[in-house]
Amino acid sequence: MSEVFKVKIVNPEKSFYSKENIKEVVVPAFEGEMGILKDHVSIISLLKPGIIKIISETAEEKYYVEDGIIEFKNNNLSILTSSIFNIKDMDKNKIEEMTKQAEKEASTIEISDQNKYLVNQKIDTLKSLN
Repeated sequence: MSEVFKVKIVNPEKSFYSKENIKEVVVPAFEGEMGILKDHVSIISLLKPGIIKIISETAEEKYYVEDGIIEFKNNNLSILTSSIFNIKDMDKNKIEEMTKQAEKEASTIEISDQNKYLVNQKIDTLKSLN
């Protein structure tokens, strides 16, 4: 019996990713890191800045995501996000630039507690990539 399911990632520009031989996906949900396997209970959750890890029968891929929403239903995982990058394609300069921008945003006086939490998650994740 097959233990795989389908994953589709969509961002505003295009359908970013679509594969059917996925064994596990780990997402940075607001509730914490969440692992999804075949026949997982149906769920809808928000994403926080972090790493999406996609494990197929042949490879493991990692993507940096800043926000989004996931839905898992009938062995189909849909991820909608406004910002996603393949970690392999991110160079050190881009990561440093994104980190500096996030640190600048975190230091503003008007930032709400929720936004400060999200920006700090982004900073921690970006620093872990360096």
